[in-house]
Amino acid sequence: MLPLSGVRVLDFSTLLPGPMATLLLAEAGAEVIKIERPESGEELRLYQPRFADTSVHFALLNRGKRSISIDLKAPGALARLRPLLESTDVVVEQFRPGVMDRLGLGYAALKQINPRIVYCAITGFGQEGPKAQIAAHDLNYQAAAGLLSISAGSDGAPVVPSALIADIAGGAYPAVMNILLALLRRQHSGEGCRLDVSMTDGLFPFLYGAIGTAAATDAWPRPAGELLSGGSPRYQLYPTRDGRYLAVAPLEEKFWQNFCEAIELPAAAREDRKDPAATIRAVRAIISQRTASEWISQLAGKDVCVNVVGSLQEAMEDPQFRDRGLFRRSVVSGNDDALPAVSVPICEPLRDPRTELRYPQLGEANELLGNP
Repeated sequence: MLPLSGVRVLDFSTLLPGPMATLLLAEAGAEVIKIERPESGEELRLYQPRFADTSVHFALLNRGKRSISIDLKAPGALARLRPLLESTDVVVEQFRPGVMDRLGLGYAALKQINPRIVYCAITGFGQEGPKAQIAAHDLNYQAAAGLLSISAGSDGAPVVPSALIADIAGGAYPAVMNILLALLRRQHSGEGCRLDVSMTDGLFPFLYGAIGTAAATDAWPRPAGELLSGGSPRYQLYPTRDGRYLAVAPLEEKFWQNFCEAIELPAAAREDRKDPAATIRAVRAIISQRTASEWISQLAGKDVCVNVVGSLQEAMEDPQFRDRGLFRRSVVSGNDDALPAVSVPICEPLRDPRTELRYPQLGEANELLGNP
């Protein structure tokens, strides 16, 4: 018995945050039904690169789900959805605030149909406030939250992050956490609720230290100037002789001393709090004299919190992740092609044990709808 067996989810979301959230719910046993527009389905089906008859992105994010195709603006759409809504536990939507209300599918309307519904709305800035209706994407949310201002390149300018932190960590993950909490509370109260998940709000926990420091000392974080953003020699990326980089993170004193001994850093440079920039220069000069593989061999077993900045290909071939079975699960298409499934942070006993689950064909579950 999976933890979410018997839980039905209607997923009105598209692209990444909502579909990632409902993928996690599906992997934990929930029945997830995507509500898609007729003919083309959700936009992600059309993206590049292609996989079988859909896009790689759609296949990965919609493993194990079902699909209903319906025009939500058509007369009678709500009546056709009503049988599903009456038996649904969770609704996930990702429209701008007010869109679902105009379609007759807002929380107030659905609560009248089914008081037990947990209604989760994922938006960039939340349901209220002066920015609630502004169009934006992950980069905009990170910029608005101040996250981009702390990490900077060598020229001091902010850099484009390679991870969609707002979409996943600020949107999908909080959505799942709050849905599960709401379902747990419903066991006691018998009532559902409306969840307002703002992706930008969800970024501020990543800035807890900077916010706390500013409140206590009135010292706001400097770009590339703080302990964990490039201001310390104990948390740096150092180039090697062969053009690779070492990720060096011996933050605690014992690890720092181990590291200093292992690279033979001069004693004068080890007191890094006196002149962090000078220590960074000294370490960089030493690290640049050897190749990455030479350093890894030199530092092996020294307990120094150092590794090579690896490529994604190297990571997927790493014995550590292979031994844990991180990439052994697959999605399959109708012609038997397969992709590695999204590695979801759900522990094995709580996750669907099936290794092969397909993505849904558009409208394949339309029999669940009421008559037109």
